[in-house]
Amino acid sequence: MPASAPAPSFDDTVHAVADVDGWMTPAQARLLWDTAQEVAPGGRIVEIGSFRGRSTIVLGRAVGPRVELVAIDPHAGNDRGPQEIAGFEDEAADDHEVFNANLERAGVQARVRHVRAFSHLAHPEVEGDVDLLYIDGAHRYGPALADIRQWGDRVAPGGTMLIHDSFSSVGVTLAIARALFLGGRYRYLGRTGSMTRYRREPLGLRERLTNAGRQLVELPWFVRNLVMKGLIVIGARGLTRRLGHDPDMWPH
Repeated sequence: MPASAPAPSFDDTVHAVADVDGWMTPAQARLLWDTAQEVAPGGRIVEIGSFRGRSTIVLGRAVGPRVELVAIDPHAGNDRGPQEIAGFEDEAADDHEVFNANLERAGVQARVRHVRAFSHLAHPEVEGDVDLLYIDGAHRYGPALADIRQWGDRVAPGGTMLIHDSFSSVGVTLAIARALFLGGRYRYLGRTGSMTRYRREPLGLRERLTNAGRQLVELPWFVRNLVMKGLIVIGARGLTRRLGHDPDMWPH
């Protein structure tokens, strides 16, 4: 994007990603946009899990060229989305090509450094602290826990960690419960849909208990999401609709 070009607006960005495959809602895009704009020049954003670039484009259009943006995704045909954990190797090359084409069309390809690797192997590719960490990678418990712990260790004090599919995916939710419910390093700031926001700061015992309580109250919403998913899987679309959920939308 030329240096003299006007800065993209959020509304234009939502339009730009409307046809990009992904599971991020407009409200979640707003949270991602606003949080990215808090990163000062010279800062660093790391995204884990880019798929075809929906969130990457939002980040790339939200920040200026002096903010480093690293997108980590192996494009290996696994963990592509709901019920697409493995066995999609034939789609991997297509995902990679579409990802790059989407970034180029949105005018952000030059701003994004793509690391095509699994997140646990990508640490040597990123030097220094991270100011904003966005986790939307593998949703299984083990990889999700590793991302939260290992990449979470790299967030600078006062920095932000956003996690998608919180209190929606079983694996992600269990990883959050293990690493963050009673943890002393991250304050829970709330959620937009399934996108949770945490700020890295030290917490005392009383603050940790309060922090755990604020996350525990999200569990009924988590249970509801599991019920909706189950109904969608078994084809009970009418019941899903009567319970107030659009059966064409996977809970996220």
